Formats: sequence, C-alpha cells, structure tokens
Amino acid sequence: ATDGTSFEVIADYTDGLMQMDADGQAVPALAESYDLSDDGLTYTFHIRDDANWSNGTPVTAADFVFAWQRAADPEVASEYSYMLSDIGQIKNAADIIAGNKDKSELGVTAVDDKTLQVELNVPVSYFLSLMYFPTFYPVNEEFFTSCGDTFATSPETVLSNGAFVLDSYEPAATAFHLTKNADYYNADSIQLAGLNYQVIQDSQQALMSYQTGALDTTLVNGEQVDQVKDDPEFTTVGAGYLWYVSPNMNSVPELANLNIRLAMTMAIDRDSITADVLKDGSASTYTAVPMQFAAGPDGSDFSEDQTKFSDVCVYDTEKAADYWAKGLEELGESEITLDMVVDADDAPQKVAQVLKEQWETTLPGLTVNLVVEPKKQRVEDMQNGNFQLGLTRWGPDYADPMTYLGMWVTDNSNNYGLWSSADYDAIIDECTTGDLCTDAEGRWARLYDAASFCTADVFSNVSVSSTACASSSAEATSMVWECSIPAAAISTISVFIWFNCATTPAVPSVAKSVLVSATTATASAETVLAASAIAHITTIEPASMIPLIALFLKFIENLHQCLPSYVNSITPLFRFIHLCYNYYGFITMRIIAKQT
Repeated sequence: ATDGTSFEVIADYTDGLMQMDADGQAVPALAESYDLSDDGLTYTFHIRDDANWSNGTPVTAADFVFAWQRAADPEVASEYSYMLSDIGQIKNAADIIAGNKDKSELGVTAVDDKTLQVELNVPVSYFLSLMYFPTFYPVNEEFFTSCGDTFATSPETVLSNGAFVLDSYEPAATAFHLTKNADYYNADSIQLAGLNYQVIQDSQQALMSYQTGALDTTLVNGEQVDQVKDDPEFTTVGAGYLWYVSPNMNSVPELANLNIRLAMTMAIDRDSITADVLKDGSASTYTAVPMQFAAGPDGSDFSEDQTKFSDVCVYDTEKAADYWAKGLEELGESEITLDMVVDADDAPQKVAQVLKEQWETTLPGLTVNLVVEPKKQRVEDMQNGNFQLGLTRWGPDYADPMTYLGMWVTDNSNNYGLWSSADYDAIIDECTTGDLCTDAEGRWARLYDAASFCTADVFSNVSVSSTACASSSAEATSMVWECSIPAAAISTISVFIWFNCATTPAVPSVAKSVLVSATTATASAETVLAASAIAHITTIEPASMIPLIALFLKFIENLHQCLPSYVNSITPLFRFIHLCYNYYGFITMRIIAKQT
C-alpha cells in the first residue's frame, strides 16, 4: 500500500520504533529508548521487553532488519525504497537499491534480540520522525514466509503489534473491522473496543449514515459544512495533505511550455475553492510546502509568508490571460484540449469541476475533459505516465520540508510529471548528504532555494487547495522577461544584474567597471553588472568575480542557439540567477529583448 488511507489503517495495528505525540514530536513506541553517537551517524534502539506480535511472538530487532532489507531489495522494487536511501540515508541503501550491493549489507544490525543498531551515511535531523512511517515498520520473517503470496490479504495473514488487531477484511471490501489488542504494551491507554470502517464514496450518503447513528465519525465538505457547522460535534482538523495538479510535461508538449503552466496556475481562484466549494477548513496555499507544517531552527513556520512568491503564484486572471496568449503564440496553436484524471470520490470531483470552469473561463481556447477513475486506477495511470493532467494529493511522511521537496528529485517515483534538473538535485544533495546536513540554519535557507528553484525553472505543479495544499513558487529575487517581439526580429538581448555587494571600495569598483558584449551571427548580447549596497549579504572578492563573469558570458554567447524558443533561451539564465543568489547574493536581474 502506498496511499494515505491505507497508511492510516496499517498504523491502527502496527507500531514502529517511534510514534508521533499530540504536538507532532517523535516519542518512543516499540523502542523504549535510544542512543545517538556523538557524530550523529549511529542510532541504537532498545526495544521494549513487553512488545509482542498478536500471535504471542516477541517483537525483536531481527524483525526490523528483515523488513528494512526487504524494502531495499531491488527485486521487491518497493515504491518507498527511497525512504531508506535518499531520505533516511541508511548506509549502503542506495547501492543495494541500485543492485550494486547485497541487501545483507544494509546498515542495520540486530545486536541482540532487543537491540537494533542503525548506521547512517550522514546525520539526518529528522531521522526519528521517519521511524513511525510504514516503510520502517517491522515484519516477522517467519510469519511472512509462512504466508507466501497471501501475506496481508486477509485477517489470517496479517500480524499485529499495535493497538488493534485486524479481524475482518477482504480485498476491495466496503467494510472491515479491527478489535482492540488486549496484549498491546500500552493497552490501558486504548479506550475503544474496536474500529469499524465503511467505504462510502458518496459524501451525502456518508453524512446520512452519521446522522442515523450508523457512523460515529465522517468527513464533510461543501454544502454539508453549512448543514453541520453549528453542531457541537463538528471539528476542523488540519491533515497536512497537499492537493495539486500535476502536468505531464514529459509527454504533453503544451504542458512543457512555461507560459501555459503559468497561465493555468494564475487562473486558479484557490480562495473560492476552499471557501465556497470545500468549506471544510482547507486553506489556500501558494508555497511548495504547506503552512503550519514544518518549523525551522528558530521555530518559525517554513511557509508562514504566503505572499513570498506572488510574482509567479497568485490568482490574477489578467496575467493568466497574458501568459496564455504568449504560450499559444509560442506553440503556434489557437486551442488546446487536455484531459485531467480525478478520483471518483466526491470532494476531488467537485474541485476538478471548478478548476475546469475557472480555466475555461479565463483561458480562451482551452478545453479540459475530466476523466473520473477509481483512486487505485488514477494512481496507477499517473505512476505509468498515462495522463495529461492529474489532480492528486501528497501527505507528509515526516516533519521536514524535504517530504514535499524530495518529490521533485530526478527519478523519484512520485515525480509524476518527470521534471528533472541537475541543479535542483544538487541543492537537495547539499541538504541531505552535503555539508549543510549538519548546519541547521544553512540547510533551512537552502531548502528555500530548492522550493523556489524547481518552480522558477519549470513551474512543475499547478496548485489547488485542501486541508493543506501547495503550489510551485519562485525565488524572491526580482526577475523580468520582457518580450513580445517575434523571435526573428530580436537583435539584442540585454541583461542587467544588480549585486548586493559589500561596501568595501575594491568590490564596487571592480563590479562597476565591467561592461562586456558578445556578438554572434544572429544575435548580440551585452551585460551590465552594477554594484549596490542595498542589502549586504556577503562580501564579493574581486578575484571571485572573474570566473563568475566568464561563466555568464558563456551563457549569453549560447543564447542565440536557443532562439526562437523564449523558454529554452532563458533556462541557462535561470541557472545563473540561482548561482549568483546562492553564492553572491544579487537581488535583481532584468532581461530585455530589443527589436531590430
């Protein structure tokens, strides 16, 4: 299982080494304690003596070794194997997944029955929060082997070590039941005798079942909220899910166009969707990581400022129409028809219908056909690249921005749109395996760069709204691409860069003296680098400017090879922008195309 609903049920009957408390902090579960080495590379977990499986067998360190090795085994091809390598940074996990090492070499060892040792490549600040994610749950090898291919397909082939025991279930069933586990180590804290689940896709039918007493709890949305909002039992709880539209840029040429994607995201009235359609406490989000989810080293919300990227992620129908017109011109099209896959559930269909109306109203010539599928089929289609647009969601796996930003790494199994950027991957590497993995503040700042870079470069997601939703966003750096001129008529591209230089005399004099130009057979480009002490970020030594300028000139000289595609022509400049921002702190760049 890889979906959030299944994860919730699995967590009902399975505990990991740690669990999350009411404040979102990792606290002991099957591990009654743990030790961390001084270098942050070795965790030693001490498993509770009273932790048992529902068949009476003790939970041992070997259960974790077996489960984690199986998750990393390339023959199993687990969709979440990257949690062990890219995210968890467990020693040898990446090589095992790639088929270069045997699974027995994974950095996890059963020191004895109740002691588990885990070796990491680098310190991982959020590692303990990973320990309550299902990929890191234990599996009893003897029981697993006895079940063969039937493992976890019926109550008889499911083993529990958690608060409940699955006692009634069939694949594709519309109802199943769990009973309290009397042998659970913390059974005294469990107040429920059992859990009855009913699968009801129609939200109105679900509400009626609640009102008649057939259900004790249900989700409501839309007009239902108006019906029950005054009920004292009505509660709004943030679930942390990010709802977004994923465009298949790899297979759909129209969606590979940056202006088309900008138009579509700026045509979305997120506030209307949350306030008038869902009405369930969902929040409009304009950042790549949802609000009120991850706190930085200073305790601040990673996404507190929802206007940070308003230059590219905002509801603005006029800008949307302008981007749309530019995109159509670049594509040589006057109309575009796209299919969007959406779950058969009530709320996603309502949101999809409103998205369709907003897009078709704001963007002339756009037709969006809704393809309604069972969730399992929709997920499978998106994983296989068999879609154009997909309305999907992502639930956080652990309490760090990387749980969202990690999706856009090249070849990540959840990167449905198949966007790839070596520069973005390099930033993520810095934050996971580089020097920044031990620099909390530096890592946090670099994660902002990652969030902005993937958006500014490709605008990989069109945001929607839900209990927690997100969109792509761009760096706070000011950047303007002014061009409505036919490509054949462009004679000059001027690039102006203002640096945040130190006020030491030597630096401004060097920067201000630089005025260079490069001429090619089809286009010429000139650059002006001007020093400014508007906001001192870092000192730029004169010697450091030389390779920086040389690198920039190479990009400029190659611009003409990319014309007439404006989007492609600006790509190397985007990369240069982030290079400058990350290492030298410039604040403004303006690109102007001049007509012959």
